[in-house]
Amino acid sequence: MTGFARQNGDFHFEKTDFSWFWEIKSVNNKATDIKFRIPSWLDNSLSLACKNIITKNFARGSFSVCLDLTSTAASQQVKINEELLSALTNQALALYAQNPDKLQKPSASELLSMKGVCELEDASLDEEEISQLAQVLLQSFEQTCLKLKDDRMAEGEKIRTALLDILQNIEKIVFKIDDFAKTLPQLMKTRLQEQIASLLEPSNQVSEDRLAQEVALYVAKADIQEEVDRLKAHIKTAKNLLSLSEPVGRRLDFLCQELNREANTTCSKSCDIELTNCGMDLKTLIEQFREQVQNIE
Repeated sequence: MTGFARQNGDFHFEKTDFSWFWEIKSVNNKATDIKFRIPSWLDNSLSLACKNIITKNFARGSFSVCLDLTSTAASQQVKINEELLSALTNQALALYAQNPDKLQKPSASELLSMKGVCELEDASLDEEEISQLAQVLLQSFEQTCLKLKDDRMAEGEKIRTALLDILQNIEKIVFKIDDFAKTLPQLMKTRLQEQIASLLEPSNQVSEDRLAQEVALYVAKADIQEEVDRLKAHIKTAKNLLSLSEPVGRRLDFLCQELNREANTTCSKSCDIELTNCGMDLKTLIEQFREQVQNIE
């Protein structure tokens, strides 16, 4: 489910003022996937705790979390990862040497801008102050998650309405198929009588076993009532799930498979073009339902 939330904050130490904003973007995912962009000197203090907050508030989704943190401290230092910078420089120069006509000569600014090479480090905070700042940031992050939840709930309500509309159309097709199920035995009986009359002509040599097989085949194909009953039960279950306030995406995923299974069986048993068309329309609606289900938690 897509969503976006942003939360600003600030905190004051004796010698340093901090201001920040959290941003969280989410899109649908069958599992929970979280990507963080947090200043490296705070990453160890925040990432795991932020992950726990997300998993507490959301059942699934792909989340991009960004913390933009600024400080008024006069004692900021530049920390360069010399080992990483050296490795990147050697690789860049080697690639340039192999393809001088296709690549530009690597520049110092490009190498220093690579993630993890150059970081601003606030030298004015001790471990206790960093821990204190981390706790305030986590409180702010929880508020951001609540905003994201509200945003996703608003979208979820729109999707719920769309799903109910599709279910209503599915139900109409199922009722139509149900009408066929009631008239199909008589239609099959007429066709069966014609087939038997043809098989019993003097020119045809048909054994009783063969005739019994033909009758059994027709009887089996004539009965789609069981599939119709299961389709009705699945529709009722889907409506009940959509009335709940808890995450139901995974259960609806499974229900889509069951709906599709019954639709396939109905189509395979069809001996009438109109019934086949109803079955195909039903499969199309179920696919639309499944696509929408992928967008909810």
